[in-house]
Amino acid sequence: MTDRQTDTGLDRLFLDRWSPRAYDGSAIPNADLHTILDAARWAPSSYNYQPWRLLYATRDSADWQRFLDILIPFNQSWAKDAGVLIFIVSETTMGSPDKPSHSHSFDAGAAWAQLALQSFISGYYAHGMVGFDLAKARTELAVPEGFRIEAAIAIGKQGDPATLPDGLREREVPSDRKPRADIAYPGNFRA
Repeated sequence: MTDRQTDTGLDRLFLDRWSPRAYDGSAIPNADLHTILDAARWAPSSYNYQPWRLLYATRDSADWQRFLDILIPFNQSWAKDAGVLIFIVSETTMGSPDKPSHSHSFDAGAAWAQLALQSFISGYYAHGMVGFDLAKARTELAVPEGFRIEAAIAIGKQGDPATLPDGLREREVPSDRKPRADIAYPGNFRA
C-alpha cells in the first residue's frame, strides 16, 4: 500500500497501483498472463472495433532478447528483470484505408489501463514506456502499415530497488499526480 491520498471516495486500487522499475526476474505463469491480457481484451472501444493488438514475449521464450533489444538502453537496464514484455499496437483505420479511426490510440489506452490494473490485482506491476526504437520495433515485430506502435510495457513481480542502476534507485517510489483542478474543470479549456 502506498501513502498516496485523495479527498474523494476513490478506491485504493487507483492509489496503490504504480509503475516501479525494479523487478525480481521471475516468470509470470501463463494463467496469470492470460488473465492480464484478457483484461485488455475487455476494454471499451469506439464502435466496439477493438483496434489494439498486444505482441508479447515471456522471459523464457525465444523472442525475449529480441523484444528487449528494441528498447533503448536505459529501459533495457531495468526491463531485463521483468517477466513479460509487451508492445501495444493500434489499427489506425476501421478495416479499410478510407475509414480512418479518430480514436484508435484512445482505445488502445483503455486496453493499457485495464491491463495495468489487472496486473496489480494479480500481484504484478506494469510499467508503460515509449523509450524504444520505433523503426526497429516495426521491422522486428512485423507491424504492417496502418498500425501505430503505441508503447512498450514491462510486467513482473516487484523486486529490490537495490538491483537498479545508479540514478534509478532513489526514483523507485510512487509518484504523485497533478491536482484535480489542474486537469479537470467545468466549461472551456484552460491553460
